[in-house]
Amino acid sequence: MRAMVLEAPKPVEEAPLELRDIPVPEPGPGEVLVEVRCCGVCHTDLHVVTGELGPHRLPLAPGHEVVGTVVRAGEGAGRFAVGQRVGAAWLRSACGACRFCRSGRENLCEAATFNGYDADGGYAERMVLPEKFAYAIPERFGDAEAAPLLCAGIVGYRALVLSGIEPGGTLGMYGFGGSAHIGLQIAKHRGARVFVFTRSGEHRALARELGADWAGTAKDEPPAKLTNAIIFAPVGGLYLDALRVLDRGGTVVSAGIHMTPVPELDYDRYLYHERRMLSVANATRRDGEELLAVAAEVPVKTTVSTFPLEDANDALRLLRAGRINGAAVLEIR
Repeated sequence: MRAMVLEAPKPVEEAPLELRDIPVPEPGPGEVLVEVRCCGVCHTDLHVVTGELGPHRLPLAPGHEVVGTVVRAGEGAGRFAVGQRVGAAWLRSACGACRFCRSGRENLCEAATFNGYDADGGYAERMVLPEKFAYAIPERFGDAEAAPLLCAGIVGYRALVLSGIEPGGTLGMYGFGGSAHIGLQIAKHRGARVFVFTRSGEHRALARELGADWAGTAKDEPPAKLTNAIIFAPVGGLYLDALRVLDRGGTVVSAGIHMTPVPELDYDRYLYHERRMLSVANATRRDGEELLAVAAEVPVKTTVSTFPLEDANDALRLLRAGRINGAAVLEIR
């Protein structure tokens, strides 16, 4: 089968992925073999292929925003029928027994594994997936529409919940890519006012089109103080930009798995008055189920740019340059 394979991390400008023919994997006990239809191109993939996230396994087919159909089930796997459409997200497995798993926080499990990082992911024609960590995809979404929901959507949803935003609150979003453009629609659906901060004029236009109440850059002064904020871009300095315009008692959440260093900050100016800084680490299966249900209810409209599998390097370069409006998705034919 065809797959885009990473042999060694290197800059996206050097085309780190190679198109190869690799063996079709066999599903083990409790696993399903999935024929991949689409796979979203996530910022986490950038961190994996460039080595910003230290490699767990090489060679590797990245990808964890996967939509496909079950073609074969391993021993004991019966949750999904052959031919049923399923999705894979970042979290591939968790131990189920540690203090984090037992308290509903499997996203913090120290034995967790991840698709497209610890095992081959969706930059391939087929992949194996533990059925307990697969998702049924709502019928209202097409394959390419659904792919960004499976990481950008799920992690953005968790960040939205952790931010504590309430109806009538004012939410700031810093960076406006795949995750933020989904989170914006959910926040508006739940009655929040949303301000978007991004350098890209195209991204600001899309934000307004999707319902943002205001859009500017991180250095602009918004029309009102923020009650809550989410940082989607992996830039540590954005914490200072967000805290500068955050009201007393507000919360800033970073939604990325990797971020550049956070600068030294003046406590009295930025953090005093019970302002909070939080990070999001991965997401739970419950987050995923809730996000898919909410996305279908809204309904969320995902804006996608599609690429053939062999153009994965081009998609990653455009994503790194901030030239993807919405989300990038690989179509595997």
